[in-house]
Amino acid sequence: MITFKQLTYALAVKKTLHFKKAADLCSVSQSALSTAISELESHLGTQIFERDNKRVLITPVGQAILTKAQHIIEEISALERLSKGLSEPFGNPLSIGVIPTIGPYLLPKVLPAVRKKHPKAQLKLIEAQSHELIERVKSGEIDTAILALPYPHEGLLSLDFWEEDFYVVLNEQDEHSDQVSIKGQLLKNKSLLLLKDGHCLTDHTLKACRFKPQKDNISLEGTSLYTLVQMVANNLGTTLIPEMATQQLVGRTKELRLLPLDEKGPHRKLSFITRVSYPCIEDIQLLAKLFHDCLKR
Repeated sequence: MITFKQLTYALAVKKTLHFKKAADLCSVSQSALSTAISELESHLGTQIFERDNKRVLITPVGQAILTKAQHIIEEISALERLSKGLSEPFGNPLSIGVIPTIGPYLLPKVLPAVRKKHPKAQLKLIEAQSHELIERVKSGEIDTAILALPYPHEGLLSLDFWEEDFYVVLNEQDEHSDQVSIKGQLLKNKSLLLLKDGHCLTDHTLKACRFKPQKDNISLEGTSLYTLVQMVANNLGTTLIPEMATQQLVGRTKELRLLPLDEKGPHRKLSFITRVSYPCIEDIQLLAKLFHDCLKR
């Protein structure tokens, strides 16, 4: 008989491609994990993994089996949630992924209200980039993720809760710092400070500006918005930041000027991404409403 444990161990090996690492991930001995997988292969009458002393490969039939196993694990998890029969909001723990260009600016605004209204809510927060969070939602590793759209998320459900525009951060010595707003085309001739590849905010800001910069006018590719803003304060270039980050990043810094980007918006949407089959969708819908209400104040 195929067991939940066997499928879980097999998926751990698929993830790590290493029996020892998979055993550590499952908090069992390597021999116990190997035995369970051997029993699974014996029951199915086929080999899932090809292994030797140096590496682990997944056989073609093993790929198909593990895909089915992932669906089974997700369905069992959904069944367990439903069987608890909990009617209270957030009766189950909720794991939420969030990207670095949203988390530090959104969460301090909304989490106190969630804690106040739902003190028993068990929220686990994970920060990572969009592509990683998408995969972790699809695999069932996390329940939902907060992303900035547009971003490819085929096969997943999106629940929008906020829209916002971008602001241009200039040094006070910049020739355009006395304007009330700034067109994207005016940024073409400035040294742009952007986040490095992999951050969707860079794509969103450039799309909002309606131009594609040349490599020679990108003077820095940073890892955080804070770093970029500090570079602007030292008159080393210009950057763009989302509206919700303006107070935290710029505030009353005397060297900086903050101008609305004079391009049609909204420039990005914030959304919860989750699986269509996720059983506690009501909790995410409730969070989306709470977040919206907090942000519009």
